[in-house]
Amino acid sequence: MNQAPAGAQPFVSLADISEIELIILKRMRDVTIGDHRSRQHGSGFDFLGLRDWQAGDRPSSIDWAQSSLTNFSPLVVREFEQPSTATVSVIADASLSTRCGANGVSIAGLVARAIATIGLSSVFFQDPFGIVTFDEGFRTLGTVRPRTGKSHVVHCLEAYQSGASLHSSERTAELSSTLAGYFRSTALLPVVSDFLFEDTDATFRELARLNNVHDVFLVMVDSSFAFALPPVSGGWIETVDVETGRVRVVSRAEYRRLAERVREWQGKVRREAKAYDLDVVEIGRDTAASDIALSEFVAERRLRKMFN
Repeated sequence: MNQAPAGAQPFVSLADISEIELIILKRMRDVTIGDHRSRQHGSGFDFLGLRDWQAGDRPSSIDWAQSSLTNFSPLVVREFEQPSTATVSVIADASLSTRCGANGVSIAGLVARAIATIGLSSVFFQDPFGIVTFDEGFRTLGTVRPRTGKSHVVHCLEAYQSGASLHSSERTAELSSTLAGYFRSTALLPVVSDFLFEDTDATFRELARLNNVHDVFLVMVDSSFAFALPPVSGGWIETVDVETGRVRVVSRAEYRRLAERVREWQGKVRREAKAYDLDVVEIGRDTAASDIALSEFVAERRLRKMFN
């Protein structure tokens, strides 16, 4: 997966996280007060087994007796699953094109803010939260296993930006089968991207199959701002695709229409998604409006799932 440069500024700062958290606390309480039952069931946690230590694991989960058998290299941790009515895992676009942007705002920054908003909404409901990242063509998928807590949301954000702590693997099967293999039970799966990739129809067909078992919806980042480029005097401009390396020469008229063409493409994406019965939430550079719209959508989706 993509690695962030050393010392790179975080896509979502701690101040941003606090701001998002305040919005969620206010909006969630408004839409959920008196409308949902206890979120915990049974005695607490189910023991799943032992595994090697991973970055982000709590020290309290280390099984010191088992770790001594491996000479503490690696450490061994006890893995538990908390019974919950929902597991939430964001499927996030981490392709190279998302690192592009304009005026200090990147597409990946907006993807990361959506991850934070959905993750902190999960914290409100005490649901396990994780991420699955994908690159161009969904060739490589990276995962952070769902767990509860705000600190884990921060860990997921760091993993999305840096690529560290992601368990990466090459996709070998159909996309729907590969993604379904990551989840033990029915999950809420928001797919966050600008969807500026080839053959979205085939991707939505796979996501629609996944939607038969899980609850899948799309979070579309309006990335047209990144293509509203400054005027140029030349009649022809050479462009390079950062993901494929393909070079194309475009006219000045085509160059001026790039942002408009992105908006047209995303309109086509909305129609294709609707045809496959996939809901779409749109977010953009107006972060306050996007945070509110996304958190309320997740709350409504989450409560609908609880009472079905």
